[in-house]
Amino acid sequence: MKQSDIPIHVAVIPDGNRRWAKTKGLPSLEGHRIAAQKTLPKLIKKAHEFGIKYFTFWAMSTENYAKRSKLELGGLFTLMRILYRLKRSEIMKNKIRVRIMGDVSTFPDDIQKLIAKGLHETAQNDGGTLIFAVNYGGRDEIIRALHKISNSQYPISKLNTKNFNLFLDTEEIPDPDLIIRTGGEKRLSGFMPWQSEYSELYFSDVYFPDFDEKEFEKAIQNYSLRKRRFGK
Repeated sequence: MKQSDIPIHVAVIPDGNRRWAKTKGLPSLEGHRIAAQKTLPKLIKKAHEFGIKYFTFWAMSTENYAKRSKLELGGLFTLMRILYRLKRSEIMKNKIRVRIMGDVSTFPDDIQKLIAKGLHETAQNDGGTLIFAVNYGGRDEIIRALHKISNSQYPISKLNTKNFNLFLDTEEIPDPDLIIRTGGEKRLSGFMPWQSEYSELYFSDVYFPDFDEKEFEKAIQNYSLRKRRFGK
């Protein structure tokens, strides 16, 4: 593939972790653990090799955060702590900048501090951007954007489709060229509704823990064959 055929921004909806675990008679958290510690790092590395500049991973939706049991959420937060310790040096070595989408204001204090530290430490990195969507929902993002506008006293009459982006979680991040959803479901479930207007969509039946580098490459190859018209 030519570099011009490679998407600049790829976003992933990693569906199927719990179903993967169930098929193997394992606890739900094991599916999340494999996804976070094994599958995701391989995809990030592959995206870096492809020259993909922005890689977004929907780690937790607003519905997940509201409806998951305290036990499962506690396990997910523990995974976040472990991943930070394990991957911090690798992220810094590869000069990856980390960004966050979503509302983390009600997360445990130590998680909020880890997130703030990660954002600060990587702010000047220029080797690619890794975006984690946590406690993220598309409608929630738009509501929060409207609150920001209200609090900033920005004149509503001057709002347009370009400057509205300044109030979204993806400020200064280009819209995703390709959105991949694993696990067999064929919908976006409220993921980046504003930013996905012209995104190409790729749906895979593979549960995310089994969505390896070869499956990721298939998605990129499929994208490279498409002709994007942007409404023209």
